[in-house]
Amino acid sequence: MLDLIVRGRIVTPEGIIENGWVAVSDGRIEAVGTGQAPDAAQIHDAGQSYVMPGVVDGQTHAGSYLGLSGIEPTTRSAIAGGVTTIVDMPYDNPEPLSTPAHLAAKVEAIGRYAHTDVALYATVMPSQPIDDIKALADSGVVAFKISAFESSPTRFPRIDAGLTLDLLDALATTDLPVGLHNEDQEIVRSRIGRARGGGQDGIAVHSQSRPPAAELASTAHFLELAATTGAHAHIVHISLPRGFRLVENYRRDGFRATGETCVHYFWFDPERDGAELGARMKVNPPIRPGMKDALWSEVLSGRVAFVSSDHSSWPIDNKFTDTIFDAGAGVPGMETLLPAFYTVAKAKGADAIRLTVEQLCERPARFFGLSPRKGAIVAGADADLTIFEEADVVWDAGKAEDGLRWSPYDGRRFAGRVAGTFLAGRLAYDGTRVLNRPGDGRYAERGPSSWFTGETDQ
Repeated sequence: MLDLIVRGRIVTPEGIIENGWVAVSDGRIEAVGTGQAPDAAQIHDAGQSYVMPGVVDGQTHAGSYLGLSGIEPTTRSAIAGGVTTIVDMPYDNPEPLSTPAHLAAKVEAIGRYAHTDVALYATVMPSQPIDDIKALADSGVVAFKISAFESSPTRFPRIDAGLTLDLLDALATTDLPVGLHNEDQEIVRSRIGRARGGGQDGIAVHSQSRPPAAELASTAHFLELAATTGAHAHIVHISLPRGFRLVENYRRDGFRATGETCVHYFWFDPERDGAELGARMKVNPPIRPGMKDALWSEVLSGRVAFVSSDHSSWPIDNKFTDTIFDAGAGVPGMETLLPAFYTVAKAKGADAIRLTVEQLCERPARFFGLSPRKGAIVAGADADLTIFEEADVVWDAGKAEDGLRWSPYDGRRFAGRVAGTFLAGRLAYDGTRVLNRPGDGRYAERGPSSWFTGETDQ
């Protein structure tokens, strides 16, 4: 007998199955169908709600504040947000994931703390021998990440062009993307110094002090370095439509280039929201004025590889500083990624559930080599399922599972809510409470799926 049948409006790669069902056995999807379902030990009836794949959030920062123990509140929040796999960045406190020893420690922490499955980025440090890269790749990391801007010399350093080229060379024969935090350090520091010297402050000045030139110049420089090696260059958070045009130019020339954006760039504008939110909407690269509609057009064009949360687990005190330049950059976003993206898609008149599943599930799963185990409701995949109910909901950050008690989305109205989350066929969130426990999640290693071929490697 099967373990579980989940009924509802099943969102599959081929379309929505009305009055459908998903059959689960041993944590995997056994079959998908409509009408009379097979017998099972348990039945979960989602009614008219959508049954969609668990979200794969392609950019999170679980350990940036609390260290590896931060995996617990981040993944608890994720499971409540319908996110069943996070792809976590390497910039943990006090030092980033850059060696096999660091990787082993983080994998052990996943086994102790995680409510969801966790895939991992790795990085390199300045002057680090390049030898560790192969060992990290062989141990299942899904991508590498570096930064052109130094937020911290130990936790978030700048990687110079020479080491960047070495890393790209080392990974050129693999399918692992190399992601870039794309801000030119010299431009940003000069413009911040100029703004400080002129007594300027506030969220509007934040965008001006990290101008489009800093983002676009860094993007173009990295894309050209990668093109000379043949490596897969990925820009992890593009805030300007022109950034996607640059990426597309390289892709059309035959190079492996992709770009990603984050859901907050579709929601906020410093000219409209800055007076209310101030540093609560500070991220890097900045949320720029007048860009929401143009960035959305990039999603519809297909030039956006996928959309992520860029969740950062900063306490609100990190935002209360004397100037905008000293406030922490980043916002919590685990529980708001899915409803926020769906709300924008619906308001724009798109096929909201289809576009949501494409951008938040299917595409990131394939990008990080997690497909076909993740990202789609198909036979053989992990039974990671999210029940998403269309509803008029006002977000209350005080009830979030991340423990932070703040969010730029607080008081915003969403067009849907997560009514349940299954991880490996077990109900982990019932729409009200997180039911699973720390350690129920697993380390998700990169598999053989390839972004550029859409098929497994030979």
